[in-house]
Amino acid sequence: MAVARELPVAGVRERRWRGVQAFARNRTALVGLVMVALLLLIAVAAPVFAPHSPIEQSTIHRLEPPSREYPFGRDDFGRDILSRVIYGTRIALLVGLLSVALGGILGTAMGVVAAFRGGRTEAWLMRLTDVLLAFPDLITGLLILAVLGPGLWKMIIAIALTITPRFSRIAHGPALSIKRRDFVEAARAIGVGDARILFRHILPNIVGELLVLASLWTASAIRLEASLSFIGLGVRPPTPTWGQMIRDGTVHLTNAPWFSLFPGLALLLTILAFNLVGDGLRDALDPKTQA
Repeated sequence: MAVARELPVAGVRERRWRGVQAFARNRTALVGLVMVALLLLIAVAAPVFAPHSPIEQSTIHRLEPPSREYPFGRDDFGRDILSRVIYGTRIALLVGLLSVALGGILGTAMGVVAAFRGGRTEAWLMRLTDVLLAFPDLITGLLILAVLGPGLWKMIIAIALTITPRFSRIAHGPALSIKRRDFVEAARAIGVGDARILFRHILPNIVGELLVLASLWTASAIRLEASLSFIGLGVRPPTPTWGQMIRDGTVHLTNAPWFSLFPGLALLLTILAFNLVGDGLRDALDPKTQA
């Protein structure tokens, strides 16, 4: 019986090690990982990297083109666009990472509990998931923010609730399959409790799929935050966000294209970085790649 209890854990550890080796051989994934690390460094050390204050205004220098002192130029209030892009990294990563963490915990709990309990619990939770999945992400975010109102933490909650059904659906299928495996039945036969089965056998075997989804949905959460900020439901000014900067620059595209260009490029590179990491994790966890 002890062998039946320990073999799955050893298999998970071996699969994880093969996944790490496969990820390390993926150059594009490593490039994405380096980009994510740089973004995190910029977000944490924004006061060090920003050459000027992101909120200091100078109306006599409004819409100045890029120069040596202001490489990204100035916006319509004379603020340094480079400094605002750097500080905007904080909001983007904070919203992206926290909303995915919260949505991942809620969604994984829903999916695993539905698979583990079965019956009416599974039916109700999965129907709720289907209803939430029927709405586009932006519409769901708009509906939630219409109730909660704009704000940083309210946006994090709104995006987390938008992401929750994705994690619920991904966690439910593998958890339902693992629940019926022989080593789980053997653990039940020797009297192992439900909590230990969940945390010892089921969750370690589905964490790979959840990590892939988390990395990919971090990029989507950052894009969704920019979209909500673009339509005025994001963080209130003067706190810089990329979506808000892109929106403010759309009226100056003909005479000051740098206003929207640089925050747009920052958004593009950030989404690209997380997608590269997500694709690398997906390939690394693929059994064919590991073989």
